[in-house]
This record gives sequence, C-alpha cells and structure tokens, in this order.
Amino acid sequence: MSRFVRKGKPPAGFDCIAPTLSMLENELRDKVAEGHEGKRKTESLWPIHQITWQRSRYVFDMHYKYKKISRQVYDYCVLNKLVDAGLIAKWKKPGYERLCSTYVINTKNYKFGTVSICRVPKHSLGADTIVEDPVTGCLGCASGPGGQRNIFGNKYGQYLAAIQVAREDENARREASKTALAAAAAKSDGGESMPNKGGDADTDEDGESGGESDAEGPQPDSIWAVNEKERMMETADDVSGCGGSSSSSSSSSSSSSSSSTGDGPESKRPRY
Repeated sequence: MSRFVRKGKPPAGFDCIAPTLSMLENELRDKVAEGHEGKRKTESLWPIHQITWQRSRYVFDMHYKYKKISRQVYDYCVLNKLVDAGLIAKWKKPGYERLCSTYVINTKNYKFGTVSICRVPKHSLGADTIVEDPVTGCLGCASGPGGQRNIFGNKYGQYLAAIQVAREDENARREASKTALAAAAAKSDGGESMPNKGGDADTDEDGESGGESDAEGPQPDSIWAVNEKERMMETADDVSGCGGSSSSSSSSSSSSSSSSTGDGPESKRPRY
C-alpha cells in the first residue's frame, strides 16, 4: 500500500505529482536496501539526502515556479512530510537557493563552528580544490554565478519539475500538430481539387506526419532526463525570487520586473 493512501485522501490535483513521488519513494527504498560494501561510512547516506532534496525541489518548483499544483496540494505534501519543509524554507532566503541539506549549514556538525565546503562559492575556491561534502555528496550548492548546475553530479541533482513540464509542452505541441494535419487533410478532401491531386496531397501529409512521428518517437517513461537537453534544464535561479535574489544584479532585475508587471515576489511570499 502506498504511503500516500495511508495519509488520508489527498486533495484534488495531487494526481499531477503522485507518479513522480511514487517513483522517488521506490527509488529511496531500493537505495536504503542496497548493500554498503565498498562504500565509505557516510557514503551510504548520500541517496537519502539527495532523493529528499530532489523530491522537495520537485514539489517546490511545481507549485512556485510552474503553478501546476494548488496551495492545498503543496500544504498536503508539507503536513504529511512528503517534502522537507525546513529545507524549502531555506531555499526562499537569499544565498540558499541551491542548498543541498540543512545538515551542511549546521555549525555543530563541523569543526571550528564552520559549515560544509559545499557552501563556499566557486570563485572563492582554488582552481584545484575538490568540493564534495562527506555526508551529502554535494559538489557545491552555493548561490551565485559559476555555481554547480547539478549539485550532486548524478540523476538525483536533476530538476524533475522542469523535465516534466517540458515533456507536457512537447506532448501538447505534438497533439496540436496532429490536429492541424488532420484539419488540413479534411479540408483538402472536401475541396474541389482533382482526385489525383487530392491523393498526392494526402500522401504528402501522411508522409510528413509519419516521418515526424518516427523522428520524434514516444515520450520516455523515466522521470529522469534521457538526453542532454533535459539534463541541462534548471530552475533554481528562476525561483530564487521567492525570498530574494543572490546578488545585487538579481535584486535589481527582480525589483524592476515586479514594478513593471505588478506581480513581484513580495506579493507572492509563501507561508512556509
């Protein structure tokens, strides 16, 4: 039985994110059950931190960035601990937009009252400095230019909301194209054109449609990226306005856009 069923009836719209959350839940269960042979003592904890980050980022982006789920669905995920509410709260503050885990900013977890090396900006590190937090496996989650695009360097650092929305847009584009081709074919059949010419037109339309379908192929079943375009998708910089920007230039651009559109980040400040 799914954990979502045990937590009561979810609100309307939860079906939009339920398949992805279920796959992440199964992935986490499989990683926890894996053997630890050949791994460092803390390396076995990496999938827990990383999948928790990805699941929280997915729900966060689906609500705040893409508006695909309602506030009721988002609150349901927070109250039922399907996401890390503490981590999400940090993402809304300037400088923490890419934070990998609240563990790495707790000064009690590191010597001399400092934080993890993954929180050091890229421009402040030496050219040959190797960044890898021993607890989370983060390769660098500091905000600002030159930061790590995929903070974990694997599929758990991908932005699943951006991937899902891009695939939905692609499906909508394909459906619109098929509808336009069908309408053009019907219009051609209903016209007063010659039979041979109409047949040639139908053949061309069918050939074009078939070629496009074969070239594009079906959408992948995996929730993770399957090509380089999807791997390069990123939303952290776009949603940083929820609690402020990471630099003065970002702050100025955010304030100018809010003044021009009247829909700035301050008017949509989240509760959590």
